[in-house]
Amino acid sequence: MIKKPRGTEDILPGDSEMWRKIEQTAHDVCRKYGYKEIRTPVFEDTALFSRGVGDTTDVVQKEMYTFEDKGGRSITLRPEGTASLARSYIENSLYAGPQPTKLYYLISCYRYEKPQSGRLREFHQFGIECYGAENAAADSEVITLALDFLKSLDVKGLKLNINSIGCEKCKPAYNEKLKNYFSSHKDELCGTCQERLEKNPMRILDCKSPICHEIAAGAPKMIDHLCDDCKAHFETLKKYLDELGIVYNVDPDIVRGLDYYTRTVFEITSGDLGAQSAVCGGGRYNGLVEELGGKPTPGIGFALGIERIMMILKNQEISLGEADTPDIFIAAIGDKADIAAQKLVYLLRDKGVSAERDLCSRSVKAQMKYANKLGAKFSMVLGDNEIEQCAADIKNMSTGETASCGLEPDKIYEIITRKG
Repeated sequence: MIKKPRGTEDILPGDSEMWRKIEQTAHDVCRKYGYKEIRTPVFEDTALFSRGVGDTTDVVQKEMYTFEDKGGRSITLRPEGTASLARSYIENSLYAGPQPTKLYYLISCYRYEKPQSGRLREFHQFGIECYGAENAAADSEVITLALDFLKSLDVKGLKLNINSIGCEKCKPAYNEKLKNYFSSHKDELCGTCQERLEKNPMRILDCKSPICHEIAAGAPKMIDHLCDDCKAHFETLKKYLDELGIVYNVDPDIVRGLDYYTRTVFEITSGDLGAQSAVCGGGRYNGLVEELGGKPTPGIGFALGIERIMMILKNQEISLGEADTPDIFIAAIGDKADIAAQKLVYLLRDKGVSAERDLCSRSVKAQMKYANKLGAKFSMVLGDNEIEQCAADIKNMSTGETASCGLEPDKIYEIITRKG
């Protein structure tokens, strides 16, 4: 038996309805905020991620699905969405339109890492990106949109954590302080972090090794070494959040795992996810577009894990509405009724009705059991008498009430869509 690859999941009926509701909520919230949907390829040139995400990150060093195609090109399945959107922003000259450019996406991503609860090798994200806005108002709007989305799903028990990790002006001096600190622990660091010590010591702060994590706890904090501009930007963001009544916690340990982040970084966490508590992560990436060959352009965004949202909704027993069930099931007895039922469900479907019939030659008793299992709202049984009289009883499956009804689709439609 061939099974699904490790770290992947089938989204089955029952969950797919909840999944679709999550996606529709994303569409609806983004429309309110003026964000437009964008869709990018599932694979890209490997250089996009090594340059954009950072060649000293865990993602690039350990987790990417990279292969050589038949043309000898190095191709990578996207491990995240931001680098692809930045590439598209440059390549399609989106900067030539009215600014800021506000985009959102619903995508699958791929990272080779040890599967565990809330962490898969194929996972899905809802994310947004805002290009061309330097003001902290954009940071506030991005955070607010994330919280609005989660509020629309009735998710509870969330915590917003924010931090600032500086810019190209204040990061070099901070990196030197980190280098001095970690140099005294060099022999204790993992092999990967020993390499990072010279190239990018800030990445050590994000290492998943327990030993490196413990050492990093005593490292200098970036928020204590911000330049005046970064301090002012962070204070302005806090004023916006305070004015909106958004509760937040300043967490100096948030650095995010990707190199393109600058200034604002944030996470939204949930106590219903266990060790993988972050449901949303994001921040500002003012140097990314320039790094990928575009003009200097400020940007900020976030990504939310859809699988993690599903876990929270289930743990909090939040229902997103009834599962999809047929409006009517039409049972048939005999050849004439079988043909009539086939035509009737077709005509009802043409009117937007979810209509079902038996396709497995069951007895009428078995057909009605099947209708119950499907959760059909109404049922109708067709036999020779009903065909001759052009009328049949239509039954409300929840109340048991029946009413005689002509076999014209309009009359059936009127009954099953009647309120009360």
